[in-house]
Amino acid sequence: MAVEPLVYELSKAGRRGVRFPAPDVPETPLPAELMRERLDWPEVSEIDVIRHYTRLSQKNHAIDINIYPLGSCTMKYNPKINEAVARLPGFAGIHPEQDPGTVQGALELMWELQTMLAEIAGFAEAGLQPAAGAHGELTGVLIMRAYHRERGDLGRTKILVPDSAHGTNPATAVMAGFEVVTIPSDARGNSDLEKLRGLVGPDTAGLMITNPNTLGLWDEHIQEIVDLVHEAGGLVYNDGANLNAILGIARPGDLKVDIMHFNLHKTFSTPHGGGGPGSGPVGVRADLAPYLPGPRVRRVDEGESGRYEWFQPEKSVGRVHSFHGNFGMFVRAYTYIRMHGAEGLRQVSEDAVLNANYLLANLKDRYDVAFDRTCMHEFVLSASRQKAQGARALDIAKRLLDFGVHPPTVYFPLVVPEALMIEPTETESKESLDFFIAAMRQIADEVEQNPELVTTAPHRTEFKRLDEVGANRKLNLRWRPVAAPEPAGVAAD
Repeated sequence: MAVEPLVYELSKAGRRGVRFPAPDVPETPLPAELMRERLDWPEVSEIDVIRHYTRLSQKNHAIDINIYPLGSCTMKYNPKINEAVARLPGFAGIHPEQDPGTVQGALELMWELQTMLAEIAGFAEAGLQPAAGAHGELTGVLIMRAYHRERGDLGRTKILVPDSAHGTNPATAVMAGFEVVTIPSDARGNSDLEKLRGLVGPDTAGLMITNPNTLGLWDEHIQEIVDLVHEAGGLVYNDGANLNAILGIARPGDLKVDIMHFNLHKTFSTPHGGGGPGSGPVGVRADLAPYLPGPRVRRVDEGESGRYEWFQPEKSVGRVHSFHGNFGMFVRAYTYIRMHGAEGLRQVSEDAVLNANYLLANLKDRYDVAFDRTCMHEFVLSASRQKAQGARALDIAKRLLDFGVHPPTVYFPLVVPEALMIEPTETESKESLDFFIAAMRQIADEVEQNPELVTTAPHRTEFKRLDEVGANRKLNLRWRPVAAPEPAGVAAD
């Protein structure tokens, strides 16, 4: 079988993809300290580069290809109007070092976006600087820490984290210098109120909760939980990873939550993963706004002549990102919010919840259900039944690849054995949901009748099952050229 050469291996001396015209201005040499003796760039033609990257794109799954039900990650379709607006010269061609007077349109967009985010979630203010969800978490916990320190309340050393919270929450708390105390779930998938009562106290800095949680459930005790933490003098942080389930329906700020981050790359459709970067703005109640990272944008006068400027909040935790955050993501999220409006955002959540419950209703007879309740935007199945028949959650995930479907999240949350965490989002049609249901039901049949078909999957992908343990233990992070074999029947020169 012929091996496709990488673009570096196609390099031939003197071959070019573009030729620049002779300069019509005097050449200026670069400073010596910026120069290298040599650059080992590949010398290739334009068509070779295009073919290389087109082939690579065909090896990967994407939301533009098929359903991507990756639980907790909210892999929703990215409307192309967002990309068109982000590429407008007034947004794409500016620089963060420009004088604010020359980028008033960009500052106005940032000010309107932070105002809209605060309104959507029920907060007084929102800061845009954090670059991802976990980065927003860290910013929120740093605000907690600064708040307690300024009050001289230095004995608050613990952060409470439910076992159904988003997976990065415990790491975030530790990075900010706190001790993590885990709150178990009760029989209905809520945070256990009695255990919380026994653990909250004068050493509690705050609680990091994900609501709806990673089981796909709205915590039925959320108001009592918030009140308990506040009565003890702590702050409540809501992880906004699952905000896609409650837009226009419930506002965390109205529940007296103190701090929350938004995932623009989940809820507001900016590209996720390799198509990013992410963005994790943070919303806060009024008295916490002075702690937000800066600089921030403010409007200095009203009316049509209103102008915008940078300012540093008086008690700011400082910068958490170079410059002002990932501006291209602000443009995309702003476009998404303006295109939908208030009624459209509510429909986003209603459709996401409807889609998830439709999948759950059509799969719970073939797979075990972690908590048999009406779910929110996602739900968790357990493959324990299939494991007893010879196939695990990982095998089911691998088999889904043969159907051209990206697998759901597996083995998370940790409180569910053989977990399959499924989130269809609102952007999937009934036809694509039915296709996913048929694939999952067929796999359940295969596990019963021919488990080896599932345990050896995938069968139709270019790369079959990899040795993931070996790959992690024997990392190969460096590209090395390998001579491509000649195609069969073709003699070498």
